[in-house]
Amino acid sequence: MHIREFGVERWMYLYENDCELNLAETCIEPLTVGELLKIAGKEETFLDEISPIRLTYGVIDGTERLRSAIAALYEKQRIENVLVTHGAISANALLYETLVEPGDHVISVAPTYQQHHSIPESYGARVDMWRLRPENAFLPDLDELRRLVTSTTRLIAINNPNNPTGALMDRAFLSQIAEIADSCGAYVLSDEVYRGADQHGDGFTASIADIYEKGLSTGSMSKTWSLAGLRLGWIVAPEEILHRVAIHRDYNTISVGMLNDLLASIALENRVALLQRNHAILRTNLTLLDAWIEQEPQLSYVKPKSGTTAWVRLPAGIASRDFCVALLERKGVMFTPGSALDGEGYVRIGYANNREILSAGLARTSEFLRGL
Repeated sequence: MHIREFGVERWMYLYENDCELNLAETCIEPLTVGELLKIAGKEETFLDEISPIRLTYGVIDGTERLRSAIAALYEKQRIENVLVTHGAISANALLYETLVEPGDHVISVAPTYQQHHSIPESYGARVDMWRLRPENAFLPDLDELRRLVTSTTRLIAINNPNNPTGALMDRAFLSQIAEIADSCGAYVLSDEVYRGADQHGDGFTASIADIYEKGLSTGSMSKTWSLAGLRLGWIVAPEEILHRVAIHRDYNTISVGMLNDLLASIALENRVALLQRNHAILRTNLTLLDAWIEQEPQLSYVKPKSGTTAWVRLPAGIASRDFCVALLERKGVMFTPGSALDGEGYVRIGYANNREILSAGLARTSEFLRGL
């Protein structure tokens, strides 16, 4: 099986350990174990809780405690609709492995996380890109989707909130996607790893799993929840789909780590306090980034409505990778080039990490821009 090099992951591998100021990071500022335990009020009791645990294999599908906490993030889902995975990256891969056959037709929004087009392509599917455009505030064009679907369309892949643009599809928009998908019997796979990171309200938009009977939601503890180090994700889907996924999962996963399962459960059981912390970071930092963009005449963007990243337009004629490499070499600041996300002419800026790093990185970028 041949598959394209994973552009954004290769970029991160090459540079993230050597930069001074990482503005390519896509997670909200990661928690320490101590910070998580303080939020949960378990600083004095956690060792007593884990000391009796025998470090054998964990519960295969994820503990009921964890799956119950995940199901509570949705409107209509039960424990039976949740399967725990090694991060959302495994959740997405398992769904494609289970559902997509050679010759199937897949439609994927673009730009998005590369899994959603490169994996089905590698299985011999015909993949059409459903392009997000700035004139539509990076929301997909529903009329275009109606033109793209065919009788052989197996799956429509969306990413909501969208990485890298920060665009957000609301319930009414998702319902229209579901209606179009239903017209040809297609699944809708919604990568929802940034769900909970909206700029307004409680932070949560609707999930496709609660709207469409063939809606498949993937999520993780990485982005919104600041716990990427747990490497823990999930699929929320109809039971019949999860039974089929589990057959494939048995070949590459025994269980997630017992302590990972426990820490994720603790985090989600204290989600109100954790989201209060993370929404404050997100919303304060986006205000800072927005003010910076306003002062930089060479740059422009559509202000994100959700997520942790901004999709920033470069001056015409500048190659994104050349820009990012030069910025790294001269100023020690790391962005992600749009070319790594099949979006030449843009850079992706992660704005949800440490505020001091963000401020310093943007200031150095201003110096760099003045030298162009």
